[in-house]
Parts: sequence; C-alpha cells; structure tokens
Amino acid sequence: MTTRERAMELAAKALARVLLPFAHLNAPGHARHVACQWALGMRFPKEDLTGLTPATYAAFTTARTEAFWKDGQLIGLTSGHRDAAVQHRMYIEDLQRPGLTTVLHPAESEHVRGTAMDIRPREGAQWLEDNGARYNLYRTYDNEWWHFEYRLRRPERLPYPGAVRAYR
Repeated sequence: MTTRERAMELAAKALARVLLPFAHLNAPGHARHVACQWALGMRFPKEDLTGLTPATYAAFTTARTEAFWKDGQLIGLTSGHRDAAVQHRMYIEDLQRPGLTTVLHPAESEHVRGTAMDIRPREGAQWLEDNGARYNLYRTYDNEWWHFEYRLRRPERLPYPGAVRAYR
C-alpha cells in the first residue's frame, strides 16, 4: 500500500467517526452503516452501486460495513452492474486481444444481471473472500481475485470466465 493510499484509508476511517453523529440523526439504529457508506463513497468517489439487484446491494453494503467497523478494512467497488451494450463492447474488445478470453458475452455475464462486482483494493477482496459467504458473496474465478458474485449457494469456482462447469 502506498503512502497516499494509506493516508486515504486513515482519512476515510476518521471521516466515518466524525460523520457518525450525523448518521445517527439521519438513520437512528443504522448510524454505523450509513456513516460507513458515506465515508466509503468519499474514499471511492467513482464507484457506482446503481443497477445492482436489491439483494446484491444489501449484501455488499452490509459486508463492507462489517469489514469497516469490525476489522478496519475498506472495500470499494471498481465495477458492478454493466448494461448489455457496455458488456458487449468489452467482450468484442477482449476477443481482439491475443490469449485467453476473459470477458463474458452479455448473455452470460452476471454484471449485466446486477449480481457481480469487481472489488478493490486487493486487501478488501481478500476480506470478502474470507468472510463473504456470510453475505452470499463469493469469488467465482481463480484468475480474478477481484470478481465476486451474489449467489444463494456457494458456486463451483472456475479457473477463468467462460470455463465449462463440471457436471456432477
């Protein structure tokens, strides 16, 4: 972690504590959750949680609230829901690169369904890998430490996006 990233982390943690009384006025009984979301929204200003299914949104924000207050871990979202056109553009661009295709067609992508999230930083993704099952959030690909999906049951982990699932 760079000095700048560490400073940003400390600032977010301090900000959440400063915002706690205001969050209590805004949402009695849920102040820690609200203050956490406000502080992380300022720490990760470009993240966009819109388009996530309600269950995915609730699971993600609840998990990151626990990570924040219980373990001091910040979890941000690099990418969540993508509309089919954006996913299709990414898919076509990926097909034109040499090597293994790693972007799924829109019909196969959980990002399009609003149940997949790309997480940052790596430490936050590790926290989610270790604790996410409590929230039905699972890492689904061996080669993508950042990719998590909301699932009601633990999915079979695949080596990479597009790999064929084993049938049992």
